[in-house]
Amino acid sequence: MTTPAAPPIRPPGLVLAGGKSSRMGTDKAFLTIGGDTILGHVVRRLLPQISEITLNAPMEFPNPLGLRLLPDLVPGQIGPLAGVLAGLHDIQARGVQATHLLTVPSDSPFVPADLVRRLEAEADDPNAIVIAASDGRDHPVFGLWPISIAGDLQTWLSDPDNRRIKALLDHHHTVTVEFPMVETQQGLLDPFFNINTPEDLQEARRYAEELS
Repeated sequence: MTTPAAPPIRPPGLVLAGGKSSRMGTDKAFLTIGGDTILGHVVRRLLPQISEITLNAPMEFPNPLGLRLLPDLVPGQIGPLAGVLAGLHDIQARGVQATHLLTVPSDSPFVPADLVRRLEAEADDPNAIVIAASDGRDHPVFGLWPISIAGDLQTWLSDPDNRRIKALLDHHHTVTVEFPMVETQQGLLDPFFNINTPEDLQEARRYAEELS
């Protein structure tokens, strides 16, 4: 009798919620669209695709979903790379069996249901960073980050001039995966639509009402 093949191990996931929400004037993650918070939509769409979920945010961050919180290791809210570094070190410290860490931001409620599957399909190299793109634009905060770059990323961030994700990607083998736009009655929706302003929030609410 042939033993069934073991299902593939899904990657651990990290939701990046360490931003300042300065353009919105309040924490974006807890604004509501389509009957749930933005963070609630992100978590619901992400959970079936990953092995576990952690929230990159300060320990005092409101946490109604009861997620495991992981603060930045680098002080000063320097940007998403600090969250990525914290996530990579956390995976190493806990001995989680994974080659990559998946990251998504906390302000993009329309996370594709096939995000992980499509990114992993291009992750043949365990040392490659695999990022999403749509409509001709890269979205590196939606990405699979190899655990192997943790030390290099820590060294990179030790220089205060190194904060931009694009500059880091230029120094590593990076694979880009293009995702299609989503057809709706209101027009094409970018699946990586992120909410930064009150106008973005109203637009997201219109899309969410239709997609629900």
